[in-house]
Amino acid sequence: MEENWKTFSRAEGEEVRYRVVETVARQRTAYQQLEILKTEAYGLSLFLDDKPQSAAADEYIYHEALVHPAMVAVPAPASVFIAGGGEGATLREVLRHGSVKRVVMVDIDGEAVAFCRRYLADWHQGAFDDPRLELRHEDARAYLASIAEQFDCIVIDVTDPLEGSPAYLLFTEEFYRLVAAHLAPEGAMVTQAESFAPNNLGAHLAIVKTMARVFPHVFAYGANVPYFADVWGYAVGSAAVDPAHLTAADVDRRLAERGCRGLRFYDGETHRSLACQPKYYRQMLAGWQRIITDDDPLYVV
Repeated sequence: MEENWKTFSRAEGEEVRYRVVETVARQRTAYQQLEILKTEAYGLSLFLDDKPQSAAADEYIYHEALVHPAMVAVPAPASVFIAGGGEGATLREVLRHGSVKRVVMVDIDGEAVAFCRRYLADWHQGAFDDPRLELRHEDARAYLASIAEQFDCIVIDVTDPLEGSPAYLLFTEEFYRLVAAHLAPEGAMVTQAESFAPNNLGAHLAIVKTMARVFPHVFAYGANVPYFADVWGYAVGSAAVDPAHLTAADVDRRLAERGCRGLRFYDGETHRSLACQPKYYRQMLAGWQRIITDDDPLYVV
């Protein structure tokens, strides 16, 4: 019997392969190709446009690393804006914080959200039914530009910034200035920030340098996500708070005060480890000049 493999090009000259046990579901939406495959190594796995998005075995690493450093840095976050996050796992992590009273989640692809809601119950764990949620299906940047509301935390969980995709314009200096205008005085934003690997670091550095033109405090970090065969990057931006200043005790106390239970990756000790960047990263970041603007694509396809 011929073996079924899913192949992904992680970087130039490098491929990652996943042995597929079963195809669970496929769907083409107006924006992307969705696949849920059962893989031998990672269990149920989501692919978007043939790229690994998240897997049952370790999705908690990606989503906890994305959400909690920014949320913990903000004193008593009550209102949160999520751009993207269609799987519902980012929403799940936000709602762990008992201080949260309102979440506005804007994902342009309503078909993808419905698909994930149907097939990825272990990811969202009923978060879409939480009464604190307002779910909208439209362009997140346009929506944010149309409102005056400020949020304590803004979470950007969208796909790679490819030219021509709706996600591209959520990584630019112009967008980060829009985000800054919609943050409360002690608020923070966080974005997924591409690969943190030394051989594939350019996109991440460009995102961090772009954010630094807008936010006085930028906290960049990476977490190893085995399903990606990569260390994945993130970046927090704020005018007033800096996660780098939090001690392990600070983090654990705030998580406990907010009733954040069931975390499998993130706690105070993990937070402190995220704040320790390797020497090569610090050297490359210091010398990097590239920024991202509306008219200067990061990735061209």
